[in-house]
Amino acid sequence: MDFTLAPEIEDLRLRVRAFVEEHVLPLEADPQNFSEHENIPEGRLAKVREKARKAGLWAPQSPKEYGGMDLPMVAWAAIYEEAARSIFGPLAINCMAPDDGNMNLLKLVGTHEQKEKWLKPIVEGRVRSSFTMTEPAPGGGSDPSMMKTKAEKKGDRYVIGGRKWFATGAEGAAHFILVARTSDDKRRGLTAFLYHKDQPGWRIIRRIPIMGPHEHGGHCELEFDGLEIPRENVLLGEGDGLKITQIRLGPARLTHCMRWLGFSKRCMEIAQEYVAHREGFGVKLADRESVQIKLGEVAQQIQIGRLLTMHAAWMLDQGGRARKEVSMAKVQVADTLHKAADVAIQLQGARGFSQDSIAQWIYRYARSARLVDGASEVHMMVLARFMREEGRDFWQWGAGEGRRNAR
Repeated sequence: MDFTLAPEIEDLRLRVRAFVEEHVLPLEADPQNFSEHENIPEGRLAKVREKARKAGLWAPQSPKEYGGMDLPMVAWAAIYEEAARSIFGPLAINCMAPDDGNMNLLKLVGTHEQKEKWLKPIVEGRVRSSFTMTEPAPGGGSDPSMMKTKAEKKGDRYVIGGRKWFATGAEGAAHFILVARTSDDKRRGLTAFLYHKDQPGWRIIRRIPIMGPHEHGGHCELEFDGLEIPRENVLLGEGDGLKITQIRLGPARLTHCMRWLGFSKRCMEIAQEYVAHREGFGVKLADRESVQIKLGEVAQQIQIGRLLTMHAAWMLDQGGRARKEVSMAKVQVADTLHKAADVAIQLQGARGFSQDSIAQWIYRYARSARLVDGASEVHMMVLARFMREEGRDFWQWGAGEGRRNAR
């Protein structure tokens, strides 16, 4: 097995590294750039995003005809990790959730007309987007079959009624992907739709307060009361909503991992810089065995996460679904991110707990990693089911496993 990156991907990785160092980290370093939601307002990111576009470091997942790079997923893994050395690096090169997952989905399943109308503006950075699926109890969460929001067909249109919440990025988004129930069929009862923010019949009830920091556009609760969506704005076809969620969420979970690995490495960078200079009782912290053990443990977990993530990315590039590989990476990297941020705070002492260090931002962000796109416990159940079904073949090598998973 060869883990060497192709020369063109390695070149892109190094260019992203240099770009983040020169253009993004200075923005992050100035507390005056942060909004009340603890992110950098889009207006202040606009110049950096334009520089990324001109440098050819824009929208790695999207078609070239719309200004993207159209790279394989293995390249995403290398680039996203480098971009996430800064908490705003992925935004700077247009590979941050939820736009990242939405662009990839529309690229894969959208018609030509849908791509021109809904995908192109997101790739170009003219609009933001949101994916609305999760509902308040007793509606659908990790189990989409519990979905309550309904889409009633009336002629050549669908009328939507119901409620969604934790729709990431909804405030300020222009393009939305909505999953709603069109029948009671267990496998084909859901349908995915596209709609624009200016259409009547829906509203944002509130931007949900969270532990923070907020992502751009927050996490919102939405109400639908008569939103009409024409038939041409259905993704794939009626009844394909569950398939749509699977196509979107598998790669999206993995791209989360790619970014979280970058954040994890940043935490280690912060910790190492601090312990290299800080002394206590006549000894540098970096020379203490207890400190070395903490750093070594996290370094090991980061590398395990990188290998799991790259393996899953490779399998997806081979045409498989890599369901169990993605689940493994998701659990491992989510836990690692939380551990990395915790260690970075602990080793810095009071400074780590303060807003003088970005580690506290990452620590609060990290807690959501074990919940978003499927709680860790759900992914462990997925792994147990595969192990029960596959037996010893659960640990089989190669792309053949990915192809079997795709069936």
